[in-house]
Amino acid sequence: MSTRGINFLDQWLSNNLSGIVNADLISVAEAIQKLFADAKAIGISSTEIEEETGSVYETVLDAIVHHDAGVAE
Repeated sequence: MSTRGINFLDQWLSNNLSGIVNADLISVAEAIQKLFADAKAIGISSTEIEEETGSVYETVLDAIVHHDAGVAE
């Protein structure tokens, strides 16, 4: 993953994770399609994002699993 790809993925997850954290697998797949479309719109290829991760799907699922929505004390 290029630095530009990493930065894009991190920022995209930061902006979109709360909307997909409770999603089913099909919705996660649709979110990833949106991620790639958003990246393409600014000139970042899916290959540039996937170079190091191997699977953006697994990266997004990992982010969902480790997401802390700020549980009230």
